[in-house]
Amino acid sequence: MGKITGFMEFERQEEGYRPVPERVKNYKEFVIGLTDDQAKVQGARCMDCGTPFCNSGCPVNNIIPDFNDLVYRQDWRNAFTVLDSTNNFPEFTGRICPAPCEEACVLNVNDDPVGIKSIEHSIIDRAWEHGWVTPRPPRIKTGKKVAVVGSGPAGMAAAQQLARAGHDVTLIEKNDRIGGLLRYGIPDFKMEKVHIDRRVEQMKAEGVTMRTGTMVGKLPEGSKITNWAKETITAEQLTAEYDAVVLTGGAEQSRDLPVPGRDLDGIHFAMEFLPQQNKVNAGDKVKGQIRADGKHVIVIGGGDTGSDCVGTSNRHGAASVTQFELMPQPPEEENKPLTWPYWPYKLRTSSSHEEGCDREFAIATKEFIGEKGKVTGLKTVRVEWKDGKMIEVPGSEQTLKADLVLLAMGFVSPVGSVLDAFGVEKDNRGNAKAGTDFIGGYATSVPKVFAAGDMRRGQSLVVWAIREGRQAARAVDEFLMGFSDLPR
Repeated sequence: MGKITGFMEFERQEEGYRPVPERVKNYKEFVIGLTDDQAKVQGARCMDCGTPFCNSGCPVNNIIPDFNDLVYRQDWRNAFTVLDSTNNFPEFTGRICPAPCEEACVLNVNDDPVGIKSIEHSIIDRAWEHGWVTPRPPRIKTGKKVAVVGSGPAGMAAAQQLARAGHDVTLIEKNDRIGGLLRYGIPDFKMEKVHIDRRVEQMKAEGVTMRTGTMVGKLPEGSKITNWAKETITAEQLTAEYDAVVLTGGAEQSRDLPVPGRDLDGIHFAMEFLPQQNKVNAGDKVKGQIRADGKHVIVIGGGDTGSDCVGTSNRHGAASVTQFELMPQPPEEENKPLTWPYWPYKLRTSSSHEEGCDREFAIATKEFIGEKGKVTGLKTVRVEWKDGKMIEVPGSEQTLKADLVLLAMGFVSPVGSVLDAFGVEKDNRGNAKAGTDFIGGYATSVPKVFAAGDMRRGQSLVVWAIREGRQAARAVDEFLMGFSDLPR
């Protein structure tokens, strides 16, 4: 694939970023994609390796060597055809996927991997530009009705696949717009929401009915999960009206930090903070928006959600931003002989970190302190890990100033009220219990109710959600029709 000697001749070419002082003034995307010539060079670096580990490293099993070769040959239309055959939404993954395919690239054994994500980004942007992304309505309708609950990437993928198979699909979302955590969890500067909007229009043309502002079941009292629902529907209503129901809600139950002072004002979950800014960007008015202007912000949690809080706080104009991570600082370079082709443990610096952030590792919060009911700081302690146990370092206690604390320590489970409403059996982590076997996969303990994405596997990547949505769609199609031509 590509040029036979390309991997020896050409270096990896990274996508560019707009300058920090420019990009932090707005919420627009700032990644500068590859030019045609740069994409061709990246495609040329693909090695024609005997076993393309990138294919299996990619959760949707993109046929990566083929589209690399086609881009090298500048056959963009067929490159899009190959990419579209395995991934419903490359414009999502081409922007926000961490690219496990690149970590699995054979060239990554002793060199920089092929820029697969940047090639994918280039292909899909060109496809939209040239009008190659068109609705694909079914030729024959089955007369079967399917409800998909949750309109994030898993729900969108499942709904699109099922509609293309000829079923009448209704995509149900508790919030006011389609997109789930893609819409209200991912900042616009990482992915502008026009990418969701035009996919929604494509899906409508394929026959998907969109039903927003509709909550299935009821959230528990005092829940802080984002919810702008205007109506409620019961599980009994859905199972009576539809031939199958697919539960694809995101993992929104945030992990809390129950230490003294947790009830002080100014301490919020990341998923209280991030959705509000996305709504404002969409032109909505948000009463009492959580803002970081002029504040000393501490983000607790070192993952992607924490990084999103950092980037948003910088755009608000925070006085300072500090991010805590409980674990020790990872090495800057991974041990490739030990980890390849799997996802490696190494230090990852995001574009948000580069915009301004102090990062603290191996640190734990002991107590929130405040005045007049508002948080003013944190008492912390350094920690060490010995024999798998966390041990506090004596004499390392300190107090740090904080006017706003954002909890971004991950998510423990999906919205339990949906699973409880259907009476679905849960696993030990509170997710829907459902397997992925070729026969009967994604089926829950309740007849004709299926689960996929975060609802089934827990907090995960957008690319995993798309994979699960596609596979669940095939399982539902088989359940309804006795067979399925949908790809698994």
